[in-house]
Amino acid sequence: MSTASIDLYSVASKNPLLAILRNIPLEDTLSFAQAVVDGGVRFFEVALNSPHGLEQIERLRNHFGGSCYIGAGTAITVEHCRRALAAGAQFLLTPGTPPDVFEYCASHALALLPGVLTPGDVSIALEYGYNTLKLFPAGSMPLRYVKDLKGPFDNTHYIAIGGVTGENLTDFLSAGYLGVGMAGSLMPSHILRTKNWEEGSRCVKAMTDRIRALQKTL
Repeated sequence: MSTASIDLYSVASKNPLLAILRNIPLEDTLSFAQAVVDGGVRFFEVALNSPHGLEQIERLRNHFGGSCYIGAGTAITVEHCRRALAAGAQFLLTPGTPPDVFEYCASHALALLPGVLTPGDVSIALEYGYNTLKLFPAGSMPLRYVKDLKGPFDNTHYIAIGGVTGENLTDFLSAGYLGVGMAGSLMPSHILRTKNWEEGSRCVKAMTDRIRALQKTL
């Protein structure tokens, strides 16, 4: 599955929970990710500013093959993008709107989930042809903010990242977000310490069950 073949709107529509691996120990990468998959999630971001981020991408791609979508987050330079793609990343994410990264991704038809917050950010992303966007930090904005953005930018779609928890994730989806991204709130912190991956999987499944129940009402 190449980056050019990925339509992130379609992927996020079918996978509204993005699991973000940030500062997960290298030796726990596959166990953690498998627990997430067992909980019903197949959409991943690996933060490049985490230790061993590139190696984690490679391990996840080798282990899951084409059954999961593995992206590289915090891709703030073109060199980051090149290294992440070489490691096997299928899409890229930015925390903002770096012009050189946008130009590189657009010119190579790469799947990119740009980080936006303001109307100006959205305008820049649209100039480069990207309309499925990561709103960050979503938790710092009123829930109605996404609908305010979609007023003038009616052909845009947003994944909420930053401030999303198991308690409020359905609030974001009900407010009009296409999906949500979660890092530390995916599982209780003791899961990594105890390596009780079955409990971790149950925590993730409880969230995906709530999302599916909500989708039936929207």
